[in-house]
Amino acid sequence: MRPADAPRGKPRSQAMATGAGRSRCSEGVVAERQRRVAPLAATSPAEAGEEPFLRGIFEISKRSCDVVLSARRLRWSPILPESPTGDSSMLLQAPEEIIEMKDVFSVKLKRRRFVGQKKGGMLLGITIFKCLNKEENKLTDCAIHLHNLSEDHCHSWFKHLKEILNGFQNRPKSLKVFVNPRSHKREATHIYYEQVSPLFKLAGIKTDVTITEYEGHALSVLKDCELQAFDGVVCVGGDGSVSEVAHGLLLKAQIDAGKDTDYIPKPVKAPVPLGVIPAGTTNILAHTLYGVKHAVTATLHIVMGHIQPVDVCTFSTPSKLLRFGFSAMFGFGARTLELAEKHRWMPASQRKDFAFLKTLADLKPEECEISFVPVQIPQGDHHENDRLNNGSMALILVQNTSRTEFIKHLKRYTSERNQFNFPFVETYTVQEVKVQPRLGSGLDAKENKCMNAASAERHHPWNIDGDLLKEASEVHVRVHPQLINLYGVNTDDLERSQATCNCI
Repeated sequence: MRPADAPRGKPRSQAMATGAGRSRCSEGVVAERQRRVAPLAATSPAEAGEEPFLRGIFEISKRSCDVVLSARRLRWSPILPESPTGDSSMLLQAPEEIIEMKDVFSVKLKRRRFVGQKKGGMLLGITIFKCLNKEENKLTDCAIHLHNLSEDHCHSWFKHLKEILNGFQNRPKSLKVFVNPRSHKREATHIYYEQVSPLFKLAGIKTDVTITEYEGHALSVLKDCELQAFDGVVCVGGDGSVSEVAHGLLLKAQIDAGKDTDYIPKPVKAPVPLGVIPAGTTNILAHTLYGVKHAVTATLHIVMGHIQPVDVCTFSTPSKLLRFGFSAMFGFGARTLELAEKHRWMPASQRKDFAFLKTLADLKPEECEISFVPVQIPQGDHHENDRLNNGSMALILVQNTSRTEFIKHLKRYTSERNQFNFPFVETYTVQEVKVQPRLGSGLDAKENKCMNAASAERHHPWNIDGDLLKEASEVHVRVHPQLINLYGVNTDDLERSQATCNCI
């Protein structure tokens, strides 16, 4: 976990306390029950580096438990009945349960209310909400109920629990949210209001939501947005939507820093983190950050304040900045996207398949010159280029080959083994790349004449994070280390994440 998981400090009150309130037991009976409490962990507080703040009795899962709260953990052990023979061996068998406070994201007072009653109600205890790791990198939320009818007792515990949660530094309190309602099967709005928004509300996060109405809407909003009012920005959509928001965030940072946005050799870092909720046709960046396409997992990473610094590329011509982005394709991938955009009237799945097959049928090499600045990878560090913040990018060059061989390459592209083990595929780790199209090269006389007549209008397509960009001149790609913080975890912490987001 990131440093965000360490609390700023301890709650103000560190006195030991036990809850009594409206207890039905007399003082003598309480003392007797305390004698029967099963012993907690043998490790002393000093050895564990934690000082208990509170100790009291709650009913958990229909069992009376001795509960201890410290800055790092909430621990409880059931209160067992004394053996008739006086044998205390039963006490040693009592299981102790522990919750790490870094896994808790919300605490609420639990009340019983009548139908239609929105405030007040009979206090039943405290509910603690924690983030739980599941299989395949998925996260989910779960609730632990601590029952006690004492108002004073519960309010004291509630106050200390809230103070501990408020000490986690990177957890957002206010978010600017962009939802692309046209992403994929128009599911983004439903995903946000049904899966994401309830978790934000539960964690006490305030949100300002913009439902985008056209391409570039998020960019225009961000240019005029007062980002200091928010702890982060969230995008609900696919890779294209995320790319637009990331570009807007970084462009806003350059404008606020007084930089010339036509030429930015050393851009400044984005002022706030970006959260990605996968809800698009392609969600490569989300898969890279979370190891899975799962809206609840993405939301909980945001709620928990898990921060991952990520490299970003600038794409520019000799005269202007085109955009910021994470990944790009020039050639087959770009021409497939270009054809798909021309057939927007088709259903998404059919449009994608049609564009892929048609581009494959018309497969032609791209006539261009490519130059790059290589990066030396330390010997033995086989995973260095899998990381998102090492200041480098992967350059994959596919030379002219037959359609049959190219199809073999495409089939193996998503595999983990021998992805690029073809004589016509070259891979490099680089810092910069320049791509210069050669107009008219390799064409017959008739085609060359038509090309020259239209050379002024000739644009070569680029696929940048799923967005189509057309440019006639040289494109210069530079990688900038850790230019933006994304909500997510280090790829080394994921089980098996096959997706990458910084390749050309």
